[in-house]
Amino acid sequence: MGRKLQFRRNVAVILEDGKGRIFIGHRSDRDGAWQFPQGGVDKGESDKKALYREVKEEIGLSSRLYEIKKKRGGYRYIFPDGRLKNGKYSGQEQVYFHCDFRGKDKDIKLDGEDEEFDKYRWIKPEDFEIDWVPDFKKDVYRSVFRDFFKVKLK
Repeated sequence: MGRKLQFRRNVAVILEDGKGRIFIGHRSDRDGAWQFPQGGVDKGESDKKALYREVKEEIGLSSRLYEIKKKRGGYRYIFPDGRLKNGKYSGQEQVYFHCDFRGKDKDIKLDGEDEEFDKYRWIKPEDFEIDWVPDFKKDVYRSVFRDFFKVKLK
């Protein structure tokens, strides 16, 4: 009998500028990998508080520079090869926040403590390429693009 899967709570942000483009960051540790800023929810932390912390840590934005439009959760993925996060989590359950970005590009800072991203760009949702994310995250990204933008990623 297998052990029960445990999912770590996680938040992700879709920032959209006033031109219908979304922010994607290029992972500094994986060439060709583009994704939304995301991160784990700490014990005792609300999803919203985790969102504000993660966005500040990963791309340097204060919460006054974006406004939450929509929130949707229940997106899950399992880590490959039986890998565990923090010794117990088989995967992550994500809550996505779709936000209006009210700042300017100069407000975005990628040189935070962890430097998760080494560059970024703004793209139309339909221009996102599913091969930019690892296989184990592809179903989540397909669902997110369908749910938030009515875009079908191949």
